[in-house]
Amino acid sequence: MGTFCYITIMIIIPAIDLKDGLCVRLLQGIKEDATIYSDNPVATALTWQSLGAELLHIVDLDGAFTGNQKNLESIMNIRNALKIDIEVGGGIRTLERIDRLISYGINRIILGTAAMENPKLVSVACKKYPERVFVGIDAKDGLVAVKGWVEVTRVKVKQFALQMQGYGAAGVVYTDISRDGMLTGPNIEATEELVKSLDIPVIASGGISSIEDVERLRKIHGLWGAITGKALYSGALDLKEAIRLTGQRTLKKVIKCLPKG
Repeated sequence: MGTFCYITIMIIIPAIDLKDGLCVRLLQGIKEDATIYSDNPVATALTWQSLGAELLHIVDLDGAFTGNQKNLESIMNIRNALKIDIEVGGGIRTLERIDRLISYGINRIILGTAAMENPKLVSVACKKYPERVFVGIDAKDGLVAVKGWVEVTRVKVKQFALQMQGYGAAGVVYTDISRDGMLTGPNIEATEELVKSLDIPVIASGGISSIEDVERLRKIHGLWGAITGKALYSGALDLKEAIRLTGQRTLKKVIKCLPKG
């Protein structure tokens, strides 16, 4: 008699980066090097939803750089307009801010700088909101970067990821800073190593430039998802085609497995 196994389908997650209420993209996280793509983040979010996205990734860039979220109104407007799940990161550094975002209907919170500076917050938040707190790990040369990628620590990515898994993080969003916004292709090797090292979901971010990059990421066994931003906005990647390639329709599919032997 067979058993039931959960097979995770890699999902494609469009990103919206907010700065001063505008939808922008940065090159390698440099705040002075921002390209404005839309002055209507809600319309942009609705476009991604209409093309089949099941999850939207939002970053409050002002919050990431300063620690004070300045785009809450835009985030609320997007949440109210969309039916799909939304995850939010950038400047979330207290339990009170997490509580507030959850009360707005945000489905998942991503802790970055706060996770490095205050690991206890991760533990407390994960216990209060099981399966709803991810940790964002931004890497430069294999080391963790914080505060909007301005400061690079001496902590190795794998070491930090395992620590966060131990604190109860529901998953990890891994970004290679050198690839982000550059359309140079994702860091396949580092992403695969991280996926193999963890028991929790890993979402890859940074560098996707084409449907070929999506195909390469899809071959990483166990990779939960991939975030893409600039490739969508520049037209280098077609969201519908990427979703069709990955075969996503629900975040998890259940199949009946044959007994071994």
